[in-house]
Amino acid sequence: MLLPLAWGSLFFPGLFVLCTWGLRRARPAWTHNDCVLISTRLVSSVQAVLATGSGIIIIRSCSHVITDR
Repeated sequence: MLLPLAWGSLFFPGLFVLCTWGLRRARPAWTHNDCVLISTRLVSSVQAVLATGSGIIIIRSCSHVITDR
C-alpha cells in the first residue's frame, strides 16, 4: 500500500513540474500564472481519469461491490 502512495507522491508533482516547464518553453509569451493554471488543470484531469479507470476496474471485477473485497 505504501508503494502506490510513494509513486503517486512522485508522479503527480513531477507531472506538474514537467507541464509547467514545457509550457514556459513552448509559450514564452504566457505568464507564469497562466502556465501554472493550465498545468494544475492538466494534472487534475489525469488524476480524474485514473480514478475513474480504477473505479471501473473495481466495479467490473466484483460480483457485489459492497461486500466483496
